[in-house]
Amino acid sequence: MAKELELGKKSQSLLNMVAHFFPGDVQVQFIGNLKSGYIRHDQAQVMQDGKNLFVQISDQTEPDFIATHELLHLLMTLRGFPQVYFPLTTDDSELDEQIRYIGTELFDTIAHFVVYSEQRKHGLVNEQVEQEFIKGVRQAITPEQGKVDNEMIVRVVTVLDAIVFFGDKFADNETVFVQNFPIATEAAKRLYKIITEKVTDSPFAVRRNVVKLFKAFDAQMKAWDLPELHLTDFAMVTSIFSERQLGLKVSQVFKLYHSELKDKTTFKRAYVGFTITDDQNSFVIDGPQGEKVGAKFMQTTYDKTVKELFDELKIPYLIR
Repeated sequence: MAKELELGKKSQSLLNMVAHFFPGDVQVQFIGNLKSGYIRHDQAQVMQDGKNLFVQISDQTEPDFIATHELLHLLMTLRGFPQVYFPLTTDDSELDEQIRYIGTELFDTIAHFVVYSEQRKHGLVNEQVEQEFIKGVRQAITPEQGKVDNEMIVRVVTVLDAIVFFGDKFADNETVFVQNFPIATEAAKRLYKIITEKVTDSPFAVRRNVVKLFKAFDAQMKAWDLPELHLTDFAMVTSIFSERQLGLKVSQVFKLYHSELKDKTTFKRAYVGFTITDDQNSFVIDGPQGEKVGAKFMQTTYDKTVKELFDELKIPYLIR
């Protein structure tokens, strides 16, 4: 049976803030009595029951850190930060799940520039939490064996998130990463440099750096002769428009392609709209199959305004 978690004052303050923005009830609950001694993101999950949200925590090691982590992610969503969606399928459910997992982890890594910063600002990260975080990394991934293997993808994602967590303090804790994950750490540091060229401090910056990371991650996979994930195609990221862009024709803002990937709902080849400025999948349409009718459908779509199309498709977007 789930029971309500006793939160500290700072956690309760964040819970109240989320409750202010969310129309239903928001609760944090404990599930079980496990105290593993390490921190991992899978120690909590968010469940929705009707109009109510439940942040369920399955590990008592650092309940305030884990609770506020989930609450801050919720707060970002409620306050208008981009989200990532996976409306397409490769026709291989196992492959789809792997791509979705890595895509979500990479997206969250960018969001963590905001989340971890807020947790530190609120005094929820101390030396003990940092050491438990490192234990969580070592529990999640195995040490390298001197070569690139199939686990390298997860290692890089995990180490990159750790670098975001530590920020300027990573150098003080780098030894354990270099000793156990030297290849992944070197790659993660390269990726970190790319995604910190511009600060992640706004919804627009989150989207920009998510797309940069998707592309840079594929470049790293290619360098290692590992399969690229093509998340700029497979994942859909919330669009952010100016008022002026909303009034432009779709053809001025997007390129539309009849993709080889299929709509996850209809299992028909999907039409995918890529933002011209960054080549990221920004909307998916189920349209007619066939060259002639397809060409006419694309032209009709191009002639609509951006606002008309997104409102018609009921795809959420943000305004800057």
